[in-house]
Amino acid sequence: MIIAGAAWTFGNNVSTDEIVPGRYLGAGLEELARHVFESGAPGLAERMRVGDIVVGAANFGTGSSREQAPIALREAGFGAVVAASFARIFYRNCINIGLPVFWSAEAAADVAEGDRLEIDTEAGTIRNATREREYHVTPLPSFVQGIVEAKGLVEYARSRLGQSLVPADGQDGDLNQ
Repeated sequence: MIIAGAAWTFGNNVSTDEIVPGRYLGAGLEELARHVFESGAPGLAERMRVGDIVVGAANFGTGSSREQAPIALREAGFGAVVAASFARIFYRNCINIGLPVFWSAEAAADVAEGDRLEIDTEAGTIRNATREREYHVTPLPSFVQGIVEAKGLVEYARSRLGQSLVPADGQDGDLNQ
């Protein structure tokens, strides 16, 4: 899978509260998406394009374990997140909701905001078309690639089980919220 878009760059220790402010946590998905990075990058949700890529420095996604932060990024249309390092729970939440994430200190240190990036998820490369450079990352393991392609862990499990997953109450709701 190839993910292509413009880079939006962020520094060290970006918290889940900076990604989506806590006051919007009870809002619907569209509302969450409208408020990504509003405190640190006002208007970003209106300027970014579907497929654009978040590039962070060290410890991206630190703070609370809430999954609304990666959900807001996905719903806003970001195609992937690349960072020098991630908070562990944020990283797992991204995978669980089907948002591709890649560790690359090299890319995080070199990519500038607006650079055009192309990520080859199978080859494990990030091509910076603006700077004519390539960065290497560990390719996603095949089962993680499957989760991302299925758009999240719940859909991946459904496809692997070959049946609908129905909660104990018998109502098949959106389990990603």
